[in-house]
Amino acid sequence: MKLSVLIRHLEAFAPLNYQEDYDNSGLIVGDPNEEIHGALVALDCVESVVDEAILHNCNLIITHHPIVFKGLKKITGKNYVERVVLKAIKNNIALYAIHTNLDHVQYGVNGVICSRLGLRNTKILSPKSAILKKLITFCPIAQADVLRDALFAAGAGDISNYSECSFNSEGFGTFNAGEDTDPFVGERGIQHLEPEVRIETIFKVQDERKVLLALFEHHPYEEVAYDVYALENKLDTVGAGMIGWLEEPMEGAEFLRLVKNNMDATVIRHTRLLPKKIRKVAVCGGSGSFLLKDAIAAGADAFVTADFKYHEFFDADEKIVIADIGHFESEQFTSDLLIDIIQEKFPNFAIRLTEHNTNPINYFI
Repeated sequence: MKLSVLIRHLEAFAPLNYQEDYDNSGLIVGDPNEEIHGALVALDCVESVVDEAILHNCNLIITHHPIVFKGLKKITGKNYVERVVLKAIKNNIALYAIHTNLDHVQYGVNGVICSRLGLRNTKILSPKSAILKKLITFCPIAQADVLRDALFAAGAGDISNYSECSFNSEGFGTFNAGEDTDPFVGERGIQHLEPEVRIETIFKVQDERKVLLALFEHHPYEEVAYDVYALENKLDTVGAGMIGWLEEPMEGAEFLRLVKNNMDATVIRHTRLLPKKIRKVAVCGGSGSFLLKDAIAAGADAFVTADFKYHEFFDADEKIVIADIGHFESEQFTSDLLIDIIQEKFPNFAIRLTEHNTNPINYFI
């Protein structure tokens, strides 16, 4: 199949507009119209992974971390990033990354951590804003049902676990059709008063094109009156980190053993264990120190993440247990998630998990 087909599937699961501004998710190297015959999945794209793709005749590498974060002014092979890009291009291997956009969906990186820790009633810890827009349009009463259904089918009207949501109010619209028009109602050159329904509904930013196409296709008027507003509302199903509940409260040491075993962590750096039992747990794959205040404000007893600096551990302030399990360890099961996402849609596609451990950190125990 074409690479673009697989990309559409991945980005339907984790849309690119969910990524952070600093990120570089998406297709990094390659032609979206290229036919792909095999894919290799890894957390990081390093030279050994490219060599593995060559060995197994995979012309696509899918990773969580983008190999290119910043713009490359030269590609001369002076460092591992440039060498990877050069080798991929030379061997016609496409490179695709699905990073913070996969972090920010409910069943993405943090959803996997929650599942492995047995957390229940999970939700996003820090929901994102600027993901929603509102559409307002005006339609003759008799055609309003058809138009609403078309908008809903295009992705509008979803609020959490509710669908087909809209607000409707009746009023009167006026217009005077010009000489070169073909009005659906009324006559040219005469002001017309038409009973109409004002339809208001919301949609996700990435669905705007589909929603507007549905509006223009199913609205009866020759000229469609509509407004689109950007909303600052936070979308509670998209954002950073997650939080949930253990099935039963656990002593601090018992909880750390659970984390170490279930996350396959070599070591855990943690703050002092507190007298209270741990029941409510916040998680964030990768570097999560920026979410500590959110975890505390949400009433979490423990925060499982990575990359805390020395002085940041003090910020726990006897309010929460920080459990730093390591960046690679917190995200290592992301590769399995990606394979599941792809195989669910394309069960016969040749995809394999890398045999290389790309963790750059080693432990002397």
